[in-house]
This record gives sequence, C-alpha cells and structure tokens, in this order.
Amino acid sequence: MKQLKRLSKSILFFLTIVLFFSCSEKDKVTIISVKNPLNVERSFETVELTKSLLKVEDLSTIGIRNTETKKLELTQTVDNDGDGVLDIILFQPQIKANSEVTFKIVTVTEAEKPTAPELCYSRFVPERTDDYTWENNKVAFRVYGPTAQKMIEDNVRGGTLSSGVDAWLKRVEYPVINKWYKETTEGTGSYHKDTGEGLDDFHVGVSRGVGGIAAKVDTTYYYSKNYTKWRTITTGPLRTSFYLEYENWDAAGNTIKESRVISLDLGQNFSKFNISLEGVKNISAGLTLHEKDGKVFGNKEKGWVSYWQPHADSELGTAIIASKDYFVDFETYDSKGKDLSNAYAHLNVTNNQVVYYAGFGWKKSGQFNTKQDWENHLNAFSERINNPLEISLK
Repeated sequence: MKQLKRLSKSILFFLTIVLFFSCSEKDKVTIISVKNPLNVERSFETVELTKSLLKVEDLSTIGIRNTETKKLELTQTVDNDGDGVLDIILFQPQIKANSEVTFKIVTVTEAEKPTAPELCYSRFVPERTDDYTWENNKVAFRVYGPTAQKMIEDNVRGGTLSSGVDAWLKRVEYPVINKWYKETTEGTGSYHKDTGEGLDDFHVGVSRGVGGIAAKVDTTYYYSKNYTKWRTITTGPLRTSFYLEYENWDAAGNTIKESRVISLDLGQNFSKFNISLEGVKNISAGLTLHEKDGKVFGNKEKGWVSYWQPHADSELGTAIIASKDYFVDFETYDSKGKDLSNAYAHLNVTNNQVVYYAGFGWKKSGQFNTKQDWENHLNAFSERINNPLEISLK
C-alpha cells in the first residue's frame, strides 16, 4: 500500500512538472525593449527585428504591441535577399528622451494589422529610358541605367552617362514619381516645371549629384558609369529599398567591383547607401557644386559635409553623413572641367563595405528655412546614427 502511494505521488509529481513546462512553453511571451540613450525624443527611426531575434519562423503573422498603450505598431516585413522568405520586420517607435519602451510580440491576422499609405516607393522606369527612381514623404531621387548610357555612346539624343545621383525637389508628402513621369511622357505636363508639387531642376551631368561615389588616386577622381542591373527589394509605408549593380570600373589601373543597396525610410531626408566594394580601401562620396555660388561646410568630428547654395528662386542644402566607423575627412574639389567640382566626404571601406547617408533639404519645401536650420538637422542626424536605439529581448 505504501509503495502504491509513493508511486502515485511520483506520477503526480511527474505530471505536474510536464504540465508546468507545457504551460510555460505555451504561455511564453516575447518582449522587445527599445531604449533611447540620448537626451532628445526619437521618432521616424526604423527598428529592424530579425526572425532569429524573435525566434519565429514566419514573420507574416507577427504584430508588435506597445505594452503601455496596448496599440499595435505599424509594421512592414521585408525579404532582403529575394528568396521568397521574409527576413526582417520594421517599425518606427516613438521614444522619449533617456527612456525605454517595451513591446510585446503577438500573433495577428492580416485584418488586424494597422495600415498606412505607401509613401516609401521606388521603381524601374522603362518609359524614361531606364531610370531607377525612389521617394518618401520628404524627398525623391533617381539614378541612370545602361540604356541611357548607350544612347550617349551611340550619339543618340536623350541619353545620360552618369553614376551621379539626381535630386527631385518635392514639396508635398504624397507620392509624385508616377504622376510626374506620366505627365511628362504623355505631354500633359513636365517634371521640370513646378506647378505646386515641386520639380526636377537639379543638374547632375557627370558630377556626383547627391551622393555618387568616386575613387581618388593622387589628385584625380575616377568614376563608375551607369548601373547595369537592378532589383526592387521592398516598398511600403516605412521603407523602400533596392539593389544596383555596376560594371567593373577602373581607377588608374585599379579594377573596382561595386554593388549597392539603397534604402529610404519614412520621414527621412537621407537615403542610406550600403555599398559593397572590391579593389579599393577608401572611397569618396560627393556633392555637386553646380555654379560654385554656395558654401561648403562640414564637421569632421560629427562626420558630415554639406553644400548650401542658392537654387533658382529658393535655396538648397545637400549633405553626406556617415558614422565614426566610416567618416575620415572632407574636401572641396574645385575643377575647371564642367560638372567636375564636388564637395567630397572621404570614407573608409571596412570588410569590403561602406555605409553613408546622402540627401537634401529644399527651402521651398518648408522644412528648412535657413542654412542654420539645415546644419542643426545634420548635427542631430549625426548624433542619432552614432547613438542608435538600443534593442534587447526580454
């Protein structure tokens, strides 16, 4: 009888342990902490969470709920490598100065997910040779492809030979890319004229535009030509990103291999350039000086160089910013050659990678009224990229 009682107790104990661990696994909750170490409020900064961090197999059913407000955050999932499997989930938390916010990872249906307009957008533009163009609610850009290059090489009118980055000056928050191209190609309007939304009156030529790269050998800068391949990675409410590949190019006998992923997030004036390079240890990202009637200024310690210039009936600031891991120095390069004068940020290439941000602020858009406003923004942006939000799993 005693043996039977001991056996019953053992079985009961075993079942209790099994039930405990079963409940623990079933009721396990994943909490993400986002900490702001700076003495300023943070917003419009994108947090990336991976499957491995969240310990999930499928990001398509994941929601992120603020533990204080109980509200679901606006999210966007991204397949970075194009293999059909989602790799990261994005959201933009609002975090007060020197504070920490926690978020609960929950399972949601598609109908439960918050939605927002797709303001971060990019696409290949075959109707205008082969531009690749991207925008968000603040700014827009474009680069040029192989067809535009071949037209120049074959003396066909309308081509463009440049690896510089064009700036589209928009002053509305809604998307303009498709509208402007449609009006121009159909002859019902032109993106070179401002009818209240902005315009493209930013000349690039062979310059670096806003963020094109060059390799400096002795006192000479060498450039690549137009991109040769493209792939859209994502568009959405929080980010657009895409991949570009370039034909190997020469810098005084050195062969350089280049590809890049460019991304632009909601609320930002700067595109992020993540460039893969072989054959070079340092690279320079440039800003065209146009008529040389503006002012080049920078801050080596904070990692930025800028050009503020008169622009038609307004003013325009362009800039390159990089973290302390990459930024070395800056230089004003003045040349008598057409479009060859640029302000350059000199950057380290680390493990065949360089990361920097390039963008602009147009006075007529209402964002920056003075050069000082623009400079304040550059210093604040630099502080953020050198002190990123701290993400941890609880």
